[in-house]
Amino acid sequence: MANANVAQKGNGSNGGNLFSGLVIVGCIIIGILVREFVMGHGSNFEGGVNTGHPLPGNYLGMVYKGGNIVPVLMGLMLMVVAFSIERFFVISKAAGTGSLDKFMKNVQENIHAGNIDAAIADCDKQKGSVANAIKSALIKYNEVKKEGFDSEAAAETIQKEIEEATSLEMPMLEKNMTIISSLVSLGTLVGLLGTVMGMITAFGALATSGAPDQAALANGISEALINTATGIATSALAIISYNFFTSKIDTLTYSIDEAGATIVGTYRRFRGSLRN
Repeated sequence: MANANVAQKGNGSNGGNLFSGLVIVGCIIIGILVREFVMGHGSNFEGGVNTGHPLPGNYLGMVYKGGNIVPVLMGLMLMVVAFSIERFFVISKAAGTGSLDKFMKNVQENIHAGNIDAAIADCDKQKGSVANAIKSALIKYNEVKKEGFDSEAAAETIQKEIEEATSLEMPMLEKNMTIISSLVSLGTLVGLLGTVMGMITAFGALATSGAPDQAALANGISEALINTATGIATSALAIISYNFFTSKIDTLTYSIDEAGATIVGTYRRFRGSLRN
């Protein structure tokens, strides 16, 4: 049974890695296409061609002039959005079909009352990662109860079962969170790289022109700073997304730990009542 679970997790991991790779490549390709065919459309520029200056107030044309780093930055921002949507659905599914707070309240009431079968039925109805982990602990509770373990040995057995069940569920919850956290730094760094490259181009063009052109220099600097703005926006979005989903995952793991403590405490009371 354990080997089957490990094999299933391994297959899921391989499929997840393929999905992540396709999303990354797809976002970069979309970023390139948007820059070339949407931002680079002639209607955004003077003279109707993208080699001219952007029309006054036309931000699509201004971003296009940010250089070849722009599609990469757009791809990074699309990655944040795509992986955030994916994490939202996965973590929402992990919480179960109903209200997590209501589920936890019902389960704890049934456990305190010693009605383990009703608590297991609640888990079957709720589904999701939290319910699966709690159900594993409840089944183990019934097993050690039949075997007549003393309270301390049973506590260790039940706690070990909870830890094993949680360790099987956590990789699914935390998957792609590393990518989102990496995008926090990548957004800013790639944006700065684009800005530096744009500044080099702007000052290089000024040096070869032979005469100072303040308007051209200001325009070049403005276009270069577009990369910084886009990079900072990407990082800000990634930070918000990462913190939001980290908080959600912490809530789920806390719910599992809380239920586990309740199960262990209930068994200790059960064994204590038998001694009395």
